[in-house]
Amino acid sequence: MSLSFCERLLALRTDLGLTQQQCANGVGIAKARYQHYETGRREPDIEMLIALARFFGVSSDYLIGMSDQK
Repeated sequence: MSLSFCERLLALRTDLGLTQQQCANGVGIAKARYQHYETGRREPDIEMLIALARFFGVSSDYLIGMSDQK
């Protein structure tokens, strides 16, 4: 079973040993907004999806669960 967007985001962050604040700073958003992405309360727009993929060094397809290849 494939992981959801928020589960993948959380896994990437914890695998890298980063805080939510560090990730938020890395993509230029508030910590609360980033936290909402991880909890599934909010979904990113396409520009933010691309920014998150670039920040974590993975494809947007991986983030949204269309591929298991990072």
